[in-house]
Amino acid sequence: MATMMKTYVPKAGDIQHNWRVIDAADRPVGRVASEVAQILKGKDKPSYTPNLDTGDFVVVINASKVRTTAKKLRDKTYFTHSGYPGGLKAESFDSLLQRHPRRVIENAVWGMLPKGSLGRTLMTKLKVYGEATHPHGAQVKEAAAPMRPGRVRDNKKATVRAAAAAPSAAAESKPAEKGQSA
Repeated sequence: MATMMKTYVPKAGDIQHNWRVIDAADRPVGRVASEVAQILKGKDKPSYTPNLDTGDFVVVINASKVRTTAKKLRDKTYFTHSGYPGGLKAESFDSLLQRHPRRVIENAVWGMLPKGSLGRTLMTKLKVYGEATHPHGAQVKEAAAPMRPGRVRDNKKATVRAAAAAPSAAAESKPAEKGQSA
């Protein structure tokens, strides 16, 4: 008789929510939004479960400095409706970016999250700010480096590798002392 494999499903007490900071300056809106959506859903963690909130909190800074094509600045339109007859309002990307830069990122991320109660819960973990300052300094340990497509980046491993490589590079670049030959 064959043994049956069991799927691991994390319990609510086992899930740990960390805080990450993403700098949106000079990065395309879609790239930033897809990275944020993956982090919010928890897809970069081994404990990812599609129906649970396993993701981290995300703080996006410099939302007013996102990059896009010139055509999209004038041609992309955001629509809102009040629910009343004739209540449709349209606004261009450029004017929305100037008036409310955080809404540009929020709209892009919301389009990439599941619709329903899980998606609304995930959106509460997104904090977007137009400038580089934010009030979440106590929660955030360090800024997250941009993820490369198709690859999960583990910041702890990268930090350890960089620290291990730094002393050897410093020793090689040290000039030879007097009286010693190279």
